[in-house]
Amino acid sequence: MSEEPGTPGPTGTSGATGTTPGPQPEPIRFFGTTWVAHDSGYGARRVGAAVGSLALAAAGCFVLRFAYEGLAIADVGTFVNLLVVVMFAICSAIAFRRTWEGFTRRHDPASVASMRGLMTIGFIGTLLAYFFRSLTEAPGEGLHRQEYDTAREQYEKRTSRRTGNPSRKKRKG
Repeated sequence: MSEEPGTPGPTGTSGATGTTPGPQPEPIRFFGTTWVAHDSGYGARRVGAAVGSLALAAAGCFVLRFAYEGLAIADVGTFVNLLVVVMFAICSAIAFRRTWEGFTRRHDPASVASMRGLMTIGFIGTLLAYFFRSLTEAPGEGLHRQEYDTAREQYEKRTSRRTGNPSRKKRKG
């Protein structure tokens, strides 16, 4: 977030050209900054995110079904088939939980990098987490709103304390 009035914000606009001074909201993927006031098609975007993530999860399951059938045709054995199914189920469950937690708190970059492979394998869990979160809010809106409100409060406290020019203050003495 940009806190200086003349500093470009996330959309490239500056405080001097019409945006309010202080911290600017951070855009959310697919939603931009419409989550702040729920304007500019926010509801339609939420519906689109929910339908899209559910459709992609279904398509992913369909692709995984073909992969499973390929293993069955290759006759790799029951153990390998079971291992693949369990691996995708566990990775999807972990990806769901991690994505769901990511909507309420930020993960450190090192942990995100180390979990990238697991999250890729468990992509269905991530898509389902997006679907379920889209039913109530934009995915990540709660976290972004909390951070934005905190930044606005801190900015208001800092600016409300500064009244007038300190060099013109009357000195007792």
